[in-house]
Amino acid sequence: MTDFKYKPRIADSILQKKLKSSGAVLVEGPKWCGKTTTSEQHANSVNYISDPVNFNKNQILAEMNINALLEGDKPKLLDEWQVIPQLWDAVRFSVDHSKGIGQFIMTGSAVPPDDDKQQRIHHTGTGRITRLRMRPMSLLESGDSSGEVSLKYLFENPGATIFSEPQKALDDIAFLICRGGWPIATTLEMDYALETAFDYYKAVTDIDMSRVDGIKRSPTRTKRLMRSLARHQGTQVTIAGIKSDMAANDTDSLDVDTVSSYIDVLKKIFVIEDMEAWNPNLRSKAAIRTSDTRYFVDPSIATAALGIGPADLTNDLNTMGLLFETMAVRDLRVYADALGGEVFHYRDSNGLECDSVIHLRNGKYGLVEIKLGGESLIREGAATLNKLASAIDTDKMKEPAFKMILTAVGNLAYKREDGIYVVPISSLGD
Repeated sequence: MTDFKYKPRIADSILQKKLKSSGAVLVEGPKWCGKTTTSEQHANSVNYISDPVNFNKNQILAEMNINALLEGDKPKLLDEWQVIPQLWDAVRFSVDHSKGIGQFIMTGSAVPPDDDKQQRIHHTGTGRITRLRMRPMSLLESGDSSGEVSLKYLFENPGATIFSEPQKALDDIAFLICRGGWPIATTLEMDYALETAFDYYKAVTDIDMSRVDGIKRSPTRTKRLMRSLARHQGTQVTIAGIKSDMAANDTDSLDVDTVSSYIDVLKKIFVIEDMEAWNPNLRSKAAIRTSDTRYFVDPSIATAALGIGPADLTNDLNTMGLLFETMAVRDLRVYADALGGEVFHYRDSNGLECDSVIHLRNGKYGLVEIKLGGESLIREGAATLNKLASAIDTDKMKEPAFKMILTAVGNLAYKREDGIYVVPISSLGD
């Protein structure tokens, strides 16, 4: 049996800050990503709402004396609060009347169904409850990146020189894509670590899709949907396009509304996290495309849906490139959270695309192209970054703080003569 040792998360510092500025913090994200374990590090008492031993008692108290569920040393952790949706208003009311900060931490791996929200939640919680999104571990958090190239450093020191010698080969990156960032998987031997993603995928298709709102959904149809999404990682495929892809193997009637409803559930349980479009000021009259880009919250979900492993990826570099992008986006989102930033994509009517734009609250931004590696792909990424940078109207907004090509592998992290950084993902950190 593996001894448990908590691996610090980037969310730790974010949670500490939020507890010092808000009455309650809602920590949300996919199950198994570490929400409860991280929240436990900051709580002085805990109520595991869905614990089978106390579940019936918790339900009774929710109807008779809901404040009893809130008693305990603060911050009080209410784990899987959405099982009893009326806890939301109880927490909001308690925070409102105590006038205190850092009172509660709430964790949830699903958004309550709309009907429950309408019947049992009567206030948005604005000003009382703030949100923190957690995702599976980045490579820095799992110990698979040195973090020698810091995003924060690049934002604060434009043009700075960088240097790092990463140790990951292509086979290593293929394994990390398939293993994913599930905390438990990072503690297991390689042969066993890969099983976590398949277990997660099976739980989503067979249980979670129906449990979230009590509506029975077809596991077979869910699997077809997730396979289609896996094949379209990093694209702006429409719901109609996904329907057509699924319909080839779906003998039952299938319409856009059905596909959309299934996708909505996957969003509610934080399995997919699409990326919004970036909307900069441009010198040209190109129209910016606003469709979201499709991503799973972790690349291992895609490999599990496709039924493939590390060797399959190294034998099919096109697929590996798509799923490496999903892993890179996961890590960029985690690191951007630490800086108070968000990650977007860019695409316009002239066909110019940029994989990721990290945009901070202060208006600073960095442009990132994601490539497996190799000189030809790096040159291609550099051309894209320079073309986009030249199209931005810097009279109306700042110049990019940096331009980066984020690669799967490479011997060095370095700055090119044109100022573009080439950074293997196993050197990147917050």
